Amino acid sequence: MFSRDHYIKRRDSLKNSLKSGLVILLGNRDVPQNYSANTYAYRQDSNFIYFLGIDHPGFSAVLDIDNNEETLYGDDFGIDDVIWMGEQKSVQEIAADTGVQNTASYRELRTVIQKARDNNRKIHFLPVYRGETIIEMADLLGMPNSEVNSQVSMDLIKAVIKLRSYKDEEELTQLKGAMEIAEEIHLTAMKMAREGITEQEIAGAIQGVSRAKGCFPSFNPIVSVRGEVLHNLYYHNTLAKGQLLLTDAGAESNTHYASDITRTVPVEGKFSKQQQEIYEIVLAANCDAISRIKPNVVYRDIHLASARIIVEGLKNLGIMKGNTDDAVSEGAHALFFPHGLGHMLGLDVHDMEGLGEDNVGYNDTIKRSDQFGLAALRLGRALEERFVVTVEPGLYFIPLLIEQWKKEPKWDSFINFKKLEMYKNFGGIRIEDDILVTSTGHQDLSESIPKTVADLEKVMSGN
Repeated sequence: MFSRDHYIKRRDSLKNSLKSGLVILLGNRDVPQNYSANTYAYRQDSNFIYFLGIDHPGFSAVLDIDNNEETLYGDDFGIDDVIWMGEQKSVQEIAADTGVQNTASYRELRTVIQKARDNNRKIHFLPVYRGETIIEMADLLGMPNSEVNSQVSMDLIKAVIKLRSYKDEEELTQLKGAMEIAEEIHLTAMKMAREGITEQEIAGAIQGVSRAKGCFPSFNPIVSVRGEVLHNLYYHNTLAKGQLLLTDAGAESNTHYASDITRTVPVEGKFSKQQQEIYEIVLAANCDAISRIKPNVVYRDIHLASARIIVEGLKNLGIMKGNTDDAVSEGAHALFFPHGLGHMLGLDVHDMEGLGEDNVGYNDTIKRSDQFGLAALRLGRALEERFVVTVEPGLYFIPLLIEQWKKEPKWDSFINFKKLEMYKNFGGIRIEDDILVTSTGHQDLSESIPKTVADLEKVMSGN
């Protein structure tokens, strides 16, 4: 938790942006796995954390902008709770920690919202994503569950995005802490990538790295010898020499700021000639993209520059052909690079995605494309100082997609399908780094995690 003044300043900025009305901030509750007393690991709502810093279930807050009042709603723990959980802070103590002056029991939240509704006051709330929270919000606002997310406040969404997009020094410290854990995660995976080891063993070990640091993974890690399956969470393959292992994993700091790194390494530590040729194309796209990052550069343009590097690299191998700019314009590269170059990073691994990808990654000037591949780009807008973004080009050989594209004559101008047969079972490679946009350029927060062929082979050799 940051200092109370930190949260007071954030809430004041939010209230100044909105001018009038009430803001409802619902905290997350515990979620049962299979019965009520056996819960999943608790994760607070990121917006609740951002404005209040309270990382416990059972709390919500209302910001009354017109009267400049803030109230934390929650209930003190009773002796039965203390027996099971130990002594806990009171609601007033928790409120004092975050700089909220008023407290009330949780049941009073309904009364306050009903009064605001009776007086036709503007009620601001953000999109909700958990079933129990949707039910609670629907009950508070007197509307069907199905209508809740159609009634969210766009003014509040814009105000929150404006605040959360820019990372201050305290946040950057947390992000760098998450990056240190990510480095240990990926070094562990590299050293374990040996013949006979299962994906499950590596996935378990790297999740254990986060837990041993008192933190959690920032998402379920991707640990796969089937790297062409972009979000592969199947961990039952056994590694064999000659395969590539793709590991996409990160950690949250103890204040929930995330890291998100991908490395692809050869099992047993030595790239084949074919693997190195493809790897170097992805690495060139990754390094070039990072070099272009600075304020006011449109991230979609960096994505397209990466696509051109991938096309040029594949042309050199005889897999693609024709004019590079035409190939990218037509989207031919998306057969091999079907996702976006990156996304925002912060309290969420896809930062603020719950507020709407287009609201976060696009604006009135830059609109999302509907072209296959480019449509998957989560971040298209111009970069600004203190944004933190991921850079994650990839090159994948997806057999079913290749077969589908072979049936469309328009791709014959750009793709040598006969040559492509030699790579059909290659798999996939992705290289991902986390980058801070600075006033003059950028800072690679993940530069200490090996990614060149020489460095990877050195680490995996035990040197």
